[in-house]
Amino acid sequence: MTESSKNSPLLNVQEVRNLAAQSIQCGAVTQDYPLNIEQACQYLNEALATEIMCVLRYRHHQIIAKGIDCIQVAAEFEEHAVQEEKHMLMIAERINQLGGNPDFNPASVMQRTATEYGSASSLSEMIKEDLIAERIAIITYRKLIEWFGAADPTTRRLLEEILKEEEDHANDLADLLSSSNATS
Repeated sequence: MTESSKNSPLLNVQEVRNLAAQSIQCGAVTQDYPLNIEQACQYLNEALATEIMCVLRYRHHQIIAKGIDCIQVAAEFEEHAVQEEKHMLMIAERINQLGGNPDFNPASVMQRTATEYGSASSLSEMIKEDLIAERIAIITYRKLIEWFGAADPTTRRLLEEILKEEEDHANDLADLLSSSNATS
């Protein structure tokens, strides 16, 4: 690093002020946002659809759970549903911050979701469906984190937080599955 570069300011304050004053209707999205915003919102809407489907599946499993371990497993389904709903709202808010429209339309949710609603009736089948869905979410979030990368650290950190919880869910479900297999 040269002596003159050490003394030069990082930002041209007047230029930054001028840029910030332009397109103020865009809220948090400034002109230097490096990614394609439409693509970013599309990817986030796909993640949103997956979270919506997970909320619906977990709530359904919570209600229909039957069997000797149903109270413990239904409580786990409920806890996961609450966390998935939190993820859903976090993603929807980020889409909104980027100037996009979070898509909650049931018809398009079915087209965009990476996970399935499921048709399980036994506890072990429900746990398997949910574990597969969590593993799909884990793979999806890793790909999204890679895509957003250093270009959008706000979205990347949000996705990393969600990924951590999805991994926790998968671990919980794997434990439940092994204990339900042991009692079968």
